[in-house]
Amino acid sequence: MTIRAVIFDMDGVLIDSEPCWDRARVELAQAYGSVWSEELQRKAMGRATVEWAEVMQAELKLPLTVQEVIDEIRRRMLAFYDRHLPLLPGALEAVRRAASAYPVALASGSMTALIEYVLGATGLDRVLSAVVLGDTIARGKPAPDIYLDAARRLRVAPADCVGVEDSGNGIRALKAAGMKVIAVPSPMYPLTEQVLTLADRRLATLEDLSLELLREMSSGAPPPET
Repeated sequence: MTIRAVIFDMDGVLIDSEPCWDRARVELAQAYGSVWSEELQRKAMGRATVEWAEVMQAELKLPLTVQEVIDEIRRRMLAFYDRHLPLLPGALEAVRRAASAYPVALASGSMTALIEYVLGATGLDRVLSAVVLGDTIARGKPAPDIYLDAARRLRVAPADCVGVEDSGNGIRALKAAGMKVIAVPSPMYPLTEQVLTLADRRLATLEDLSLELLREMSSGAPPPET
């Protein structure tokens, strides 16, 4: 296999957004006398906007429509980002480094408003060759649709793409799309060994995502011994 394109997820990969999502959901649940648990947070991670909003509405029995849940969380998330955008170490550099040698796309299940905010604030909108918005995809992760659309927009076969993901749903989506997988799991939300076995490489941080690593994966060379 030859790697001809790199596709990044956003939440948990480029920005440390999961604590913000968790806080926004906890606050909304508390406002209606419910509890948002870590189990529910894992269930929602990586999913498309309507899907996680349906999880919240159903699991918490909220007296809100799905759209009202989405609007409430969007408002809280934008307020968090406006105060502080939690970029992960090495994230912007990793995208720019990959883009110096490969076409690069973003495939995120996050809300369109949040993706646009992050891309504008970081300047990545001038680096990426394609952006796939989760709100425009009928089936969210773990379905492969968003990654297949990213490959189509890049005009690269899925088998020639490598994706960078942090969540179980995202990794499953990449594998279902027939792509190589680089897993960069969050210490706050560690992945099970069952999920990690699906990854072709595991990194502790995007600071370790080098062109040499991508070339090794492209040539089929085994990872260096540690």
